[in-house]
Amino acid sequence: MPTAPQPILRFILENYKNFNARATRDALVAYWRHVEGGGKMFWAVAGAMSSAQLGITLAPAIRAGLIHGLSVTGANLEESLFRLVAHHAYKDFPEYRYFTKDDDTRILEERMRRVTDTSIPEDEAFRAVEKFIVPMWTEATTGNKRRFWHEYFYEVIQQLPRESYQGDPEACWLLAAARANLPIVVPGHEDSTFGNIFASHVKTGECSPLIVRSGIEYMVALYDQYQELSKGKGIGFFQVGGGIAGDFPICVVPSIKYDLAQPVKPWAYFCQISDSTTSYGSYSGATPNEKITWDKLTRDTPMYVIESDATLVAPLMLKALLECQADPAAANALLKEYG
Repeated sequence: MPTAPQPILRFILENYKNFNARATRDALVAYWRHVEGGGKMFWAVAGAMSSAQLGITLAPAIRAGLIHGLSVTGANLEESLFRLVAHHAYKDFPEYRYFTKDDDTRILEERMRRVTDTSIPEDEAFRAVEKFIVPMWTEATTGNKRRFWHEYFYEVIQQLPRESYQGDPEACWLLAAARANLPIVVPGHEDSTFGNIFASHVKTGECSPLIVRSGIEYMVALYDQYQELSKGKGIGFFQVGGGIAGDFPICVVPSIKYDLAQPVKPWAYFCQISDSTTSYGSYSGATPNEKITWDKLTRDTPMYVIESDATLVAPLMLKALLECQADPAAANALLKEYG
């Protein structure tokens, strides 16, 4: 029996009827309608999504033109690179829930850094990448050159010899973003392994802290990037997790409006996948309506909240969107069939 076309999209339309499933379906359809009509989409990626190998679907989505800008934590930035160069040395720990302190001490002694049920190998990842990026920092210090944090990583990942790859380059979102020169901000990059490594080289006097452009400069650059990306149908905001990866870039709209006193289009779409619940003062768990009061969203912005595990939901949505992009006519026929 031949396989039905666009199986993931069909599955979602057939089965996702209520609760978080319905929110997933509605957010997916609205995302497709937005980009199909010429709109852009900006992703904010928090958590440990690179260690969770979100790049398997995120990288193809970047190449397919479904993602037009990114805000990521410093950890996600570097961990996408680690997965490319050290994939075979990673260890998984599916029984982590039953670990004792002695078990985790043993993992430490094995020079592994556990992230829930997987781990990053220090020597094959941190120390291997260090050999490439530290000379870039020292050269920039000597030449008094200043670059954004991600620009160092864009250069490193494109300079790596192919024989150094252990992971699948087609599943590396950082490589896809670098090749596309995708607009990207990395707020709070100091809070990452290589942020700490950089600080140590500043402390010893080998590197100048000024060679890395600041978070304020990231926002200044984002002003212009947002105005360009929001032309036409506008740009939507797709947030995975909470924290600074989302908090930082979504503020660009009210900052342009109030601080620069310039006209600006509001975000054209908003979706957040998060397991954070609404609580007193919790921004990550706040409902989208709260953002209206800060002029980040408006009453007319399509808003979706999917209270679920992003490692389950995001790949599913991306795969369905890739099906839509590959055959828009078939996708629209399915959407019409399921109303």
